Amino acid sequence: MRLQSLTLAAAGAALLAPTTPPPDPPDPQGGPEAQVEAGVGAADLLAKVRDCTTVSQGHYRSDSGAPATIPVCGTRDAVFWKADMDIDCDGQSTGHCNSSTDPYFSDTTAFQQSDGRYLSAEHLPYIVVPTPSGIWDYRAHGVRGGSVAAVVYGNRVQYAVVGDVGPRDIIGEASYATAKALGIPPDPRSGGTASGVTYIVFKDSRVTPIEDAAAAVAAGERLAKEFVGGP
Repeated sequence: MRLQSLTLAAAGAALLAPTTPPPDPPDPQGGPEAQVEAGVGAADLLAKVRDCTTVSQGHYRSDSGAPATIPVCGTRDAVFWKADMDIDCDGQSTGHCNSSTDPYFSDTTAFQQSDGRYLSAEHLPYIVVPTPSGIWDYRAHGVRGGSVAAVVYGNRVQYAVVGDVGPRDIIGEASYATAKALGIPPDPRSGGTASGVTYIVFKDSRVTPIEDAAAAVAAGERLAKEFVGGP
């Protein structure tokens, strides 16, 4: 938990000779020849969260001392907010996340792996939600540890889990791994970005075990497709 900020193919058609047999059709069972359906793009997700129906009772700050201007918004299927990204490097001590690289390093996270260890910010894409308060209580909106999130920055989408809890009046934080995947500088001292990140958390979703990043991506792709296709 950071207490303050230190500063988310078109293939060319080949001409076949008259005697060349046509290529095999795609395998309906999903074999090697099956066509891969494109995932949901950043623009599709952003279009669904263009308008905000506020579900928080107040607004959050992006950093300590900043004005409180960020609401949590909601739809039938998700909650979302648009903020900056501070870097959370807490949990397991690793090469890039430890007490030497991060002056605010904590060796704990709000949620734990299936083996009882705390999460690894360097290796697991996760986001941080604010501590429940009179502003907003994430638990009342179908959000918990392991809930699936889509984090959008520029034209990139990174699926992650809810993995830590931060200050009660600040929002906009994610793990080292999330930032790195989005092309945001992940250094806990000088990294992050001041704006332009959209966090979308799908209600009543959960990845088990929480540390299964591949499962988060699979669930995220499915939930995102349902989200952009819904009303």
